[in-house]
Amino acid sequence: MPTPYGSRGGLAFGAEELRVLRRALALALHPSPATADDVQDCLRLAASLDEATRESARLRAFLVADLGRYRAALPGTAAGYLALLEEALGAGYRPQPDDLAALRALRGNPTAAALLRHCERVRLTALPGGLASAGQERERGEPQKKPERRPSAPHPAPNPSPAPAPGTPRPTRRPVPTPGEVFPRRKPATPPPPDRHLAAG
Repeated sequence: MPTPYGSRGGLAFGAEELRVLRRALALALHPSPATADDVQDCLRLAASLDEATRESARLRAFLVADLGRYRAALPGTAAGYLALLEEALGAGYRPQPDDLAALRALRGNPTAAALLRHCERVRLTALPGGLASAGQERERGEPQKKPERRPSAPHPAPNPSPAPAPGTPRPTRRPVPTPGEVFPRRKPATPPPPDRHLAAG
């Protein structure tokens, strides 16, 4: 029968139990017809695992009870309490407010100071969402500050053209010249009159 290995939830298997476990894994990976002996061995191993799991839970319950007794007898039992708390944390125990208060009272002990920091981290990560959730909880308790809006610097206005002095005549706008004015067409020269002597000859 598997036996609990300490209070951390570990189990110790014998050689025969490992053989049955290996055979069960082989049947699960490569399904094939199982013999009656294989089925009986697997059923017995499953029952033994359930019993070992219950025994491991009982050991953890005894550990937590011892931890409470040592905590109630502080400070005279500081060494035993710190050792039991460290073992309980390794077995998955979540520190209670009484544990934190006891560790704060023993803060002068280096082991207690280290365990206090560890327990505070464990309690924060146990919250839904972990450390991020703990940070959100702290932010909810503080009033939210609206960001200050700084007045924007006024944009410089474009320099307007200087206004003419009063009484100054306005310059007349010259019309745009036409292409005919820019490039006047030259009139063809008048051909000379025919020579009368040449015409008579």
